[in-house]
Amino acid sequence: MALKSLRDFIEKVEETEGICRIQGADPLIEIGAITEVSAGLADPRLLLFDKIKGHPEGYRVASNVVTSPRRAAIALGLPSDSGTVELVRLWKAKSRTLTPVPPKEIPDGPVMENSMREDKVDLSRFPAPKWHELDGGRYLGTGCMLITKDPEEAWVNLGCYRMQLHDKDLIGVYISPAKHGLLIRNKYWEKGESCPCVATFGQDPALWIAAASNVPYGMSEYEWAGWVKGEPIEIVLGPSTGLPIPSTAEIAIEGEIPPIQTMSHTEGPFGEWPGYYAHGAALEPVIKVKAVYYRTDPIIHGAPPMKPPNQTIGIPFGAAAIWENLERMGVPDVRGVWCHSSSPSSGGGQLFIVISLKQRYIGHAKQAAMVTQASRTGAYFGRWVIVVDEDIDPTDLSQVIWAMATRCDPDTDVDILKGGTSTPLDPRLPPDKRKAGDFSSSRIIVNACKPYQWLKEFPPVNTISTELRDETMKKWWKVLGMGLEPQ
Repeated sequence: MALKSLRDFIEKVEETEGICRIQGADPLIEIGAITEVSAGLADPRLLLFDKIKGHPEGYRVASNVVTSPRRAAIALGLPSDSGTVELVRLWKAKSRTLTPVPPKEIPDGPVMENSMREDKVDLSRFPAPKWHELDGGRYLGTGCMLITKDPEEAWVNLGCYRMQLHDKDLIGVYISPAKHGLLIRNKYWEKGESCPCVATFGQDPALWIAAASNVPYGMSEYEWAGWVKGEPIEIVLGPSTGLPIPSTAEIAIEGEIPPIQTMSHTEGPFGEWPGYYAHGAALEPVIKVKAVYYRTDPIIHGAPPMKPPNQTIGIPFGAAAIWENLERMGVPDVRGVWCHSSSPSSGGGQLFIVISLKQRYIGHAKQAAMVTQASRTGAYFGRWVIVVDEDIDPTDLSQVIWAMATRCDPDTDVDILKGGTSTPLDPRLPPDKRKAGDFSSSRIIVNACKPYQWLKEFPPVNTISTELRDETMKKWWKVLGMGLEPQ
């Protein structure tokens, strides 16, 4: 089944693993809480909310859409039965084949089934949840996309930026520094113009992942998603802006972002992916909405950032980007990379990076850490880079901490780098630095590998061998209640 929309994806998930349908939840209190509690389970289900308090039946919200590695794999066309590190490896390999596939314009699409224009626009019809207890309001845009076009180079950018509902025709949009959408928006502002835009609030998950990823500057996320899908993304042109709208989007708005000195609104606070309300409340730009298009019985994609280890996307794309960069820079025998407490974007913050490798020479582990810090993905808003031996699973923090506790000598194996790039979302920025716009921070590099100089003399690990473990499971799995018979 070709997955071209959020609805197609939900149907696929319901067939393969089932979904959790919830009726009667309150969007101001319960939808966000249920989403967070569910995301913290060992195997979080996709949630579909209907009959939402204060809204018509059929106006739905889907959350935890791609929080599991399995569902993220389905969205990206990867083998959904692969292990976590293997999925990162597979994505790294696939990324090397990147060949842009331009979108295909069609005359009409399901997104145009219903519309509201000018004074008829009323965004309050849609169930915009208050996702976190201390949020400053309701956020229609979490699993969303902002679509803009560079006024000079004429390429189309899709970015995932949070959007707070302010009024029936006014929605806030916060964009972090250096994001492509901000650079495009500012080009219009520098000319004293408002920035034309489209925003969508429910779309093919692969297209949303594209909007949340670190797609190269100048390449449209439509082209990136077309490569992922193996076919062009179908678009319709917005009647007001001429911007391309995904034909199967659930809800789309057309409007413009006036210069902030012309129009702004207090936005936030909002619980962000590092696990804090660090940005606080501030005057931020808004989208003045001119038209709304939506499918019958629309589904909003809710993807609120949550306190780690909960993630909105089950595959840390930053890990694949770091792994790829290590190999391109000639660092050999990397066995796995994982990012704990990371942004959904491959170019976003990766607070706790773990690299597993087979040591080949003196300084190998330090080289891997330094190359990681020199990459775009590893350098932005990082805190920790941990390098471990190949016997350590980088996804398992208990193993990583054990390696740090037993193989690292703090006197010789720890380095601190100063002056790295941070962000306004950084909760550890001192107030004076935040006020001065000094978004910089330090990083710590930990070599938690066995000392290479006496690697062969390092004490053996006190654990059962793989061969004996396999034999034991084959013979005693029924007695031990291990479930399915091992292969």
